[in-house]
Amino acid sequence: MQIFYAPDIETVHELPEGESQHCVRVLRMKEGDEIGIIDGRGTRYRAEIVLAHPKRCGVRLLEREAAPNPWTARVHVAIAPTKNLDRIEWFAEKTTEIGIDAITLLRCRFSERKELKTERLNKILVSAMKQSLKAVLPQLSEMTPFAEFVARPFDGQKFIAHCYDEGDRKELTELYRPGENALILIGPEGDFSPEEVEQAIACGFRPVMLGPSRLRTETAGLVACHTIQLMNQLNPK
Repeated sequence: MQIFYAPDIETVHELPEGESQHCVRVLRMKEGDEIGIIDGRGTRYRAEIVLAHPKRCGVRLLEREAAPNPWTARVHVAIAPTKNLDRIEWFAEKTTEIGIDAITLLRCRFSERKELKTERLNKILVSAMKQSLKAVLPQLSEMTPFAEFVARPFDGQKFIAHCYDEGDRKELTELYRPGENALILIGPEGDFSPEEVEQAIACGFRPVMLGPSRLRTETAGLVACHTIQLMNQLNPK
């Protein structure tokens, strides 16, 4: 069954324009066909097309099913966007497929990119959510200054991954306690500045490594997300 994203489907019984075009013009679906709909907040629907219009495809809801994320511990990755947009888009797509709850874009001292419009990233998140058969859309936050972000409260464990040899770093697998929410900071290609590392530690973040290799930004973000999810799967609470 084809899956479509419609966040307001409970009140507006139509697919958004982009989804309507894909449904009617691309897939050539018609009145009477059944489709699946997700609202991005953990609900899945079975619906029947009642108006095959390419701009406002009308539907009748047949079934409603709660479909929350299958994991309980929230995973939040705050990452400095790469200069090459393809790489940060790849990160967003793959972590959504693996399982992530929130992504924050960080503006750091050595950031290669200081601004980033999130419209295209949001579309990638929606596509990855549908492809991986999830019904919860990860929360995507706009570019946020590093100092502002690390000072915010977080209910769970907080980590900062950096490449400096100095200081007491341990592997993420040694420090993370399965079953608890996790927030991981991933820096730009030039790494966090020493001052940023110190500031994060002062705010309760623990410095971690993500294995023996030096990883690119988007790879580090993916590894951090996958590590947390894998540890939770192997040690369910």
